[in-house]
Amino acid sequence: MSLPLHQLVEERLLPMATMEPSGARSNLARTWRELSQLECFLFHKMLTGGLRVGVARTLLSRALAETAGVEPAVMAHRLMGGIQPDEATFERLMAAGSVEDDATRPYPFYLAYALEKEPVELGPVDDWQIERKWDGIRAQLVKRSGEVLIWSRGEELVTDSFPEVAGVAAALPDGTVLDGELLAWRNGPLGFSRLQRRLGRSNPSARQQRENPIAFMGYDLLEAEGTDLRKRAMHERRQRLESLMEDFMRQAGGLVQPAHASQLEMFPESDVQDSLPILLSEVLDTRDWKEVAREVEDSRRLGVEGVMLKRRGSSYGVGREKGHWWKWKMDPLTIDAVMVAAQLGHGRRANLYTDYTFALWDGEELVTVAKAYSGLTDEEFSKVDRFVRENTLKRHGPVRSVKPELVFEIAFEGIQSSSRHKSGVAVRFPRIHRQREDKAPSEADTLANLKALAREGKRD
Repeated sequence: MSLPLHQLVEERLLPMATMEPSGARSNLARTWRELSQLECFLFHKMLTGGLRVGVARTLLSRALAETAGVEPAVMAHRLMGGIQPDEATFERLMAAGSVEDDATRPYPFYLAYALEKEPVELGPVDDWQIERKWDGIRAQLVKRSGEVLIWSRGEELVTDSFPEVAGVAAALPDGTVLDGELLAWRNGPLGFSRLQRRLGRSNPSARQQRENPIAFMGYDLLEAEGTDLRKRAMHERRQRLESLMEDFMRQAGGLVQPAHASQLEMFPESDVQDSLPILLSEVLDTRDWKEVAREVEDSRRLGVEGVMLKRRGSSYGVGREKGHWWKWKMDPLTIDAVMVAAQLGHGRRANLYTDYTFALWDGEELVTVAKAYSGLTDEEFSKVDRFVRENTLKRHGPVRSVKPELVFEIAFEGIQSSSRHKSGVAVRFPRIHRQREDKAPSEADTLANLKALAREGKRD
């Protein structure tokens, strides 16, 4: 490369963000002249954000850890909260010994796997801490140096979006990090759609906070009094969390009266929120795996996704690690829908039509209700691709309308009303379950069926 890569980034790429248009054009022209055609291609990929290396974050973290001679968990923590592509950051990442951690930085999140075996194969139920699987967004609540920060799992700082949580969290002791879930909550979960109305909004108005109240449901204590507790056993962290929450509720109780997270009955919209916006997730008292299964079956009525199984003796890991944390989710809802449109996929499927639009019958009309692009094998995708190419009715940019002849069973997690969709509803996390070659398009489900499912599971 004509210019060293670090120099290209530090001296040419990063300064463009703050340059006047004329200066940016001059810088760009100068860079073009100094780079070869292939180097220009790389520069433009970096400039436009289109450089997709395809290396998993965990693999990169392990490689950096091995190079620096530190534990993978240490490197994962150093990478949290965002990094700058400069020399100082690289030196901090590569430091062999311990480095002073940024007080604002969260810990890497520990993630669960979907349960892959019969629960009885996990051993005695007493070896497991069993909690609800809340339908929100994963977050860490950090209180250090007198400052409160809320980090999403995507490493976004979302403190300003949830001032009711951050304000009450000021009563937490310094050196505290809680792992948990942000939920729309008023004496029970209000549903993910209510949370969505608050996502991405900085400094929400009092009305927005009142109409869509948010709570942080804490279920793990990662740091207490500035001490990292992640290597401690789950049952010990839980015990300390309960003690901390008891003290916290006394400190913050003057603001509002706390309500236990097990209060999952619905209350009228007009009721004033009478619970703290920081709650403690309930540990379920189950005597055997049959009782746990009943809790899973009851999840949709309670507005949750299932249960979490956490081995009581487990430490808090980094990323996904099999064996200690499992999520046992309720069975998804399903509908049989007709494919009405398709477009090309992404990555290795960029040359195949793998992104599909599905519709249900509303009288004599097919009305779009969902889009999905996962759930089929490569062979099945190739088969549908051939159908799309041979049965295209119209083209709308990258989208092809196709003959409504193929029926698919679509699985999804929930339904919510939506003014943006002609159908009036939207389904959450749709994916293709299977193709229904045994069904004619006329046998697909109706919009009325879908709305009936929505009414049955409605909680907001």
